[in-house]
Amino acid sequence: MKRAASAKKAVSAKGAAPAKKTASAKKTASAKKAVSAKGAASTKETPSAKKAASAKKAGSKPAAAKKASKGAAVKKAPAAKKVAVAPQKATARLKGTAPAKAVVHPPGDESPTALVRRARRINRELAEVFPYAHPELDFENPFQLVVATVLSAQTTDLRVNQTTPSLFAKYPTPEDLATANPEEVEEILRPCGFFRAKTKSVIGLSKALVEDFGGEVPGRLEDLVKLPGVGRKTAFVVLGNAFGRPGITVDTHFQRLVRRWRWTGETDPDKIEAAIGALFPKSDWTDLSHHVIWHGRRICHARKPACGACPIAPLCPAYGEGETDPEKAKKLLKYEKGGFPGQRLKPPQAYLDAGGKPAPPLGAG
Repeated sequence: MKRAASAKKAVSAKGAAPAKKTASAKKTASAKKAVSAKGAASTKETPSAKKAASAKKAGSKPAAAKKASKGAAVKKAPAAKKVAVAPQKATARLKGTAPAKAVVHPPGDESPTALVRRARRINRELAEVFPYAHPELDFENPFQLVVATVLSAQTTDLRVNQTTPSLFAKYPTPEDLATANPEEVEEILRPCGFFRAKTKSVIGLSKALVEDFGGEVPGRLEDLVKLPGVGRKTAFVVLGNAFGRPGITVDTHFQRLVRRWRWTGETDPDKIEAAIGALFPKSDWTDLSHHVIWHGRRICHARKPACGACPIAPLCPAYGEGETDPEKAKKLLKYEKGGFPGQRLKPPQAYLDAGGKPAPPLGAG
């Protein structure tokens, strides 16, 4: 009986052992599965990890930024425009001092109010530089001024001033010039260029003055422009300087400078006149014309402006187009600013008091 019981125990113990073994095997299998699953997961993660690494290298840029940078790589960005730097006062530079510098920004986005302020300030600065500015044609009365202005087309005021003394000595009144022999007048006007056309104009306007205005030069714009050879520019010269009536003289210097200063982008003289007239009170128009024209003749030349000697450099958006070195720029100055004679044989006393020199007569060495 005892043997049978122990045998049974042995048998049950033997059965229990495999059962225990089975449980541990199960554990082992599940552990293996977990390991394999973990391995698989880590295998799956590898590409994304690679992506993350590459993204990190690229600076973690979003997709849109990547596209933008790709486009930027293909298309080169334009080089930054060099901003010109102008001295606060060019006159100070000429004296050898080193003034503070002011960056000149192009006034492309300039408001109308800012434009008016800048334009008027330029005029005030030029009034200080040219307090003696005057019409640079010699004349003693309105008749002489209208004739001289007509003759000044396509030539210099100096050449006209050297020619008119002989003309007015022989034909002092409209009546005299209206009945003159054209060939004799042509011979006098030959130095002015286009002498045949100019002879026709001055004889024609003299006849019109005698026939329509009693030999007197009219003081109204609408009457002046009816005279042969007289346009708005000539009319405003006569009105402003012979009759004291405000007008803007849009000559070649005036046109060039107001566009260079970006006061207007117009190219038609009548439109320029209207645009500039809107920036200034009417009382300033005649003196403004003198200031701009004098500056254009003496400092702000067409081909090579004397930027380094310019008193309005900080206000000019075109600073740097010409010579910026003060000493080199000083050599570009003309007329009295450069130490040379002016254009009038008989200039006003204020001009002479300011150091201006009268021009020599025709034929003088």
